[in-house]
Amino acid sequence: MKGKFPLRSTLILLIVGILAVILPLLLMKIGVLDAYTAHIITMGGVNAIMAMSVNMIVGITGQLSLGQAGFLAIGAYACIFFNLDMHLPLPLAAAFATVLTTFAGFLIGFPVLKLSGDYLAIVTLGFGEIIRVVFINIKPLTGGPNGRQFTTSMVLNGQLAFVIVTSVLIVVLALLQNFLRSTYGRAIMACREDEIAANSNGINIFRYKMIGFVIAAFIAGIGGSLYAMVVGFVKPDIAQFLRSIDFLIYVVLGGMGSMTGSILAAYVLTYLQEFLRFLQDYRLLIYPLILILVMLFRPQGLLGMKELSFVKLVNRLLARKSKVKGGAK
Repeated sequence: MKGKFPLRSTLILLIVGILAVILPLLLMKIGVLDAYTAHIITMGGVNAIMAMSVNMIVGITGQLSLGQAGFLAIGAYACIFFNLDMHLPLPLAAAFATVLTTFAGFLIGFPVLKLSGDYLAIVTLGFGEIIRVVFINIKPLTGGPNGRQFTTSMVLNGQLAFVIVTSVLIVVLALLQNFLRSTYGRAIMACREDEIAANSNGINIFRYKMIGFVIAAFIAGIGGSLYAMVVGFVKPDIAQFLRSIDFLIYVVLGGMGSMTGSILAAYVLTYLQEFLRFLQDYRLLIYPLILILVMLFRPQGLLGMKELSFVKLVNRLLARKSKVKGGAK
């Protein structure tokens, strides 16, 4: 029976993943979800990918980073550069942009991860601002402060954008969850819990922090490429400090260390921002207000460090059904 469990788990996750893409797509086809709502859901998916990137650093490695929007900007501009300037096909341009962002994370990780706590937060904050200023000043590549237009098939077809973004989100989540259950993932979490104890057990602290940081940059590169392809327009402002704070709020609300929690929070807050648009600039108060309420009443976030598990849910339903049948006999 134990040997069949992984196969059943895989099938359950595969079915849930397919339904997560197919059901909203059907609602879009029959007009229940209009183009505007479809775009909000798609942007929720992009934000959810960025929330996973921030959660990888803040929730899994236990380091406070405030510069993740800088990696988003590198991924977005690199995707545009490889596609428009280097004339690579769009999927290949996105792949190269992700690799470039990952390499940037590797280079920046070396000096940055020698710091910790407030110092690390300040340095990563400075990194995001440096990226923004650099992109403003290299006009031939970035368009300067006015940004660059990037019209793709995903901009013109909202349903296609939803399918691609949601599919990528599901694949990244599945890969990340498998990684976190591996030896490497456990070692990174051990560093988060107690560096001295982890080091005394032969875990190289800097190495595993670096692995977590590079993976976060890799995910941010994917998020940046998708952002450019969905929005169709990129300005250096996407690297600014406030956008990094938005991503951090998704993690705080969902639960540090809970990938599914941060994804849920990203979708809810993305929709809430659009739903409250009639309040104009006053809607910007919603994020700090949510932060205050979370810190007061549930500081660990909505899910804490737990994950939503469809496999456990299905197994419980099947176990309850078996009990009911056993009782009926």
